[in-house]
Amino acid sequence: MDLNWSDEQQMMIETVREFCRDRLAPLARRIDEEAETPMEILRDLSQLGLMSMPIPEEYGGLALDTRTLCAVIEEISKVCAAVAITIGVHNSVGAYPILKFGTKEQQAAYLPKLCRDWIGAFALTEADAGSDAAALKTTARREGDGYVLNGSKMFVTNGRIGHLFLVFARTDPDPSLRDRGISAFLVPADLDGIHVESAGPKMGIRGSDTALVRIENARVGAGQRLGAEGQGFKIAMVSLDNGRLGVGAQAVGIGQAACDEALKYVMQRRSFGKRLADHQAVQSMLAEMETGLQAARLLVLRAAWLKDEGRPQTKEAAMAKLFASEVAQRVTHDALQIHGGYGYMTEYPVERYARDARITEIYEGTSEIQRLVIARALLRDGG
Repeated sequence: MDLNWSDEQQMMIETVREFCRDRLAPLARRIDEEAETPMEILRDLSQLGLMSMPIPEEYGGLALDTRTLCAVIEEISKVCAAVAITIGVHNSVGAYPILKFGTKEQQAAYLPKLCRDWIGAFALTEADAGSDAAALKTTARREGDGYVLNGSKMFVTNGRIGHLFLVFARTDPDPSLRDRGISAFLVPADLDGIHVESAGPKMGIRGSDTALVRIENARVGAGQRLGAEGQGFKIAMVSLDNGRLGVGAQAVGIGQAACDEALKYVMQRRSFGKRLADHQAVQSMLAEMETGLQAARLLVLRAAWLKDEGRPQTKEAAMAKLFASEVAQRVTHDALQIHGGYGYMTEYPVERYARDARITEIYEGTSEIQRLVIARALLRDGG
């Protein structure tokens, strides 16, 4: 794996870093407090091409490789994890499945819009079907030359601001089929029968839009089915492999921001007659933080490289997401601890980083699910 960035990659990363410093950083605290991302920020990011990172140039996209995409998500996450997941979900499980599984007609119809004006959302989770995604109950009943969808989806990122949902529904009512009876559908948010509301206040990434989507007799044509009937679960799992890389990069970005804040703080704060930086116990904490982050970043980039090489990366994406999210949790905990009482105050950003890091162990598959994915891959490879 080549760890060097080309001039084009480096320019993209630097451009995003500059935007985050100048435009996003002054708003990050307000976004958290008001639990809303200003739409002008998303429009500005779209102008930079960040809503079209994996999409080919023929549809108006940047055609970025996955390594660069992960580096961009990390840079945004250092400043505002809520905005990072908005962008990450749109690219990784919103646009990417259409690029991977869509027909030429579907790609031509939707990818240019997702590059410019539309925001994508991924509607898989239900109230009784989270980690056990194959237990979903939303139905898609065949009627004439299309389908009628009924059900509800929980924790839909970009739900209220999104324009296009990738909805997973059961096309075969036989519960014994489980994952083999699930299909995927491209559903415009303004379709009759789609009702969206807030999922409620959150602990962290408060500026990210998280919604409940109710689907009542929503009719879609057969041309809006993504892939074949019964292929939906496979589409969901491949999409989640991709999404886990984004969450891993997000976790690294949150952790790196917390580590950077801790480093600045220990250079200024004095205790027992000397700087915190001169205490061996604090030095040990900083060393563990930085080592964990470097290892997590490399796991993410390796999994991204495998994807770009067209090689299997399910296990590696799970490893990257698992390790990076748990490192972020430890690093933000230690950064807050280093700040002492000040770290618990909202005036200091490490408090926000600690809250934001927690979700990275939950969405796109919990840590427990990642361990199952890794173990099953090992057992399968071992015969």
